[in-house]
Amino acid sequence: MKRIVSYSLVVLAVLSLQGQAFGQDDKTRKDAQTAAAEAAKMLAETPETVVTPPKPVYWTNTLLTNLNFIQNSFTSWAAGGFNNYSLSTLIKGEAKWAKDKMYWNNGIQVNYGFIYSHDKPIIQNNADRMWVESTWGYKATNTLSYTAKFTYLSQLTSGWTYATPSVAEGEEPTVKQWRDARILRSDFLSPADITLGVGVDWIPSKWLTVNLSPLTGSIKVVHSERLRKNYGMSRKEKYEDIAQYPDQKDVDGKYFITGKYYKPARFSLGAQMTADVKFKINTNFDVSSKLILFSNYLHNPLNLRVNWDNTILWKLNKFFSLNVITNLIYDDTVLIVEDDFPNGHRAVQLKEYLNFGFTYTFSNKK
Repeated sequence: MKRIVSYSLVVLAVLSLQGQAFGQDDKTRKDAQTAAAEAAKMLAETPETVVTPPKPVYWTNTLLTNLNFIQNSFTSWAAGGFNNYSLSTLIKGEAKWAKDKMYWNNGIQVNYGFIYSHDKPIIQNNADRMWVESTWGYKATNTLSYTAKFTYLSQLTSGWTYATPSVAEGEEPTVKQWRDARILRSDFLSPADITLGVGVDWIPSKWLTVNLSPLTGSIKVVHSERLRKNYGMSRKEKYEDIAQYPDQKDVDGKYFITGKYYKPARFSLGAQMTADVKFKINTNFDVSSKLILFSNYLHNPLNLRVNWDNTILWKLNKFFSLNVITNLIYDDTVLIVEDDFPNGHRAVQLKEYLNFGFTYTFSNKK
């Protein structure tokens, strides 16, 4: 189009020059024609400007990082207390791809924290959780999509209960005694819940997504032999006779030393429902909630496995925020060992964090 306009201008220029030269001598007329021809030649040799359309962006990525540090110090404090320090981190990342009717949503959330107190001279972890989720979808309608969903839930390091060591009256426990007295409750891949299911996404609004996967395979892995009985692993075939191979604990009564009797993994086939709620009350106040219900077709299908996570993020300014995180778990195959229940019992597990600290979000937007 630009080239057509330019040629039109050259033609008008030639006609104008010829009109001005009309009635003049032949020399003036030839000079005008020569100038017009040279201008047209220069224009023809000028490369045409090609406008390149912007490259489509299919990925949208966000990464929220949060770091919280707390320090308490007591000097000649009448009410008493112990100097302590705690550090906790939250990393929450999302990578979403969308093209035409297909999309691929990926998310990861890691919580980790520890505390050090002078009354217990060892580092104690008080938060350790890793969640990974990946969903592929193909839109059938504006609100329904066919999906395949993968989830992974575990922790990064060992989790302990920190019992007070028994020492002689007047003595202070040593660091080794504190470490020896603690009781292992979880470890890397002990347990780890891995699921893969096919189903549908129902997205009635921007703040609500419900996934129903009526065909879901689930694997619970417990790598540590000491923890397999507590997490409901079934016995290996050659150890199925409980009378011949009874469960035994160590001399301290902490662990089932016969954990080798139990399988390292358990497979389940069932249905899973996931409900995700995400909304902003305002630009500085985010609320998210994820509820997962799993029913095992192969064993007690009415006893649902429940995972319910809630996160409230209140950004006080660009770099500081107040966070509230809760994790609720119920799994009837998991036995919680406590003083009143040395052999374990079924119970609702609940963890809550309240943090104030530094936060920053990295993102790219379409």
